[in-house]
Amino acid sequence: MNDCIFCAIVAGTAPASVVLDEPDVLAFMDIRPFTSGHLLVVPKRHASGLAQLDPDDGAAVFAAGQRIATALRASSLPIDGVNLFLADGVAAGQEVFHVHLHVVPRTGGDGFGVRARPQSPNRTVLEGTADAIRSALTVPEG
Repeated sequence: MNDCIFCAIVAGTAPASVVLDEPDVLAFMDIRPFTSGHLLVVPKRHASGLAQLDPDDGAAVFAAGQRIATALRASSLPIDGVNLFLADGVAAGQEVFHVHLHVVPRTGGDGFGVRARPQSPNRTVLEGTADAIRSALTVPEG
């Protein structure tokens, strides 16, 4: 955790253009934005991935992301839409191993987007996949 840049930003020992600072979350401008206004929302408690993320922290991150997306649309920035993006793991594109939600303002033709080609599996394949996921789910304690 010593080399976690987001931990340093949360601790106030690394520079950041902070947009929102709340007890459990911090939101700041991305230094490598996909579009103008692209920012990150991070939980203040370190979690390297979703499996380590406290559910309450996850809820706080998403709620802040939703509020920021609404604020972006109400701002003077040119915005036609907003993407929320969270990568979990190297294969998903995660580069900084502190959970973070990208809030990406969008305009038509901005060049940002998912470039994958959707598949069309049959219902048997979908049911088999759903069954594998259902069998791995655990009931949350509560």
